[in-house]
Amino acid sequence: MSGYRLAYSVHVVCVVISASLFVARGAAETAGADWRKWRVLRVAPHFVDTVFLASAVTMVWLQGLSPIAQPWLAAKLVGLVCYIGLGLVALRFGGTKKVRRIAFAGALVTLAYIVSVALSRDPKGFLALLPQG
Repeated sequence: MSGYRLAYSVHVVCVVISASLFVARGAAETAGADWRKWRVLRVAPHFVDTVFLASAVTMVWLQGLSPIAQPWLAAKLVGLVCYIGLGLVALRFGGTKKVRRIAFAGALVTLAYIVSVALSRDPKGFLALLPQG
């Protein structure tokens, strides 16, 4: 297996695990459960997201890509910053349950956008499906 294929495989597995952990924490938060008392939900996301980021950097480096030259990659990075911000509001800084729920929903939509950009290599991602005009 080539270095790129290995990094890609690790990246895809991390997408699934990271998203699953986020959904588990967000669902617990929405249900009013204290997910912070479950060690795996506190610790695993940090490990998984570190491997996730390392695999992304490895793929970009191996392909010699630049977010400046690749609009779809820049869109993924902007989406990632939005996803992290919404996730922080949903799981930590949202003052009310309503704010946390809205941020959680926004983070999930943003995650879907990032995945759609990655699969299509188009900065519009699933937004390209919206009617024009």
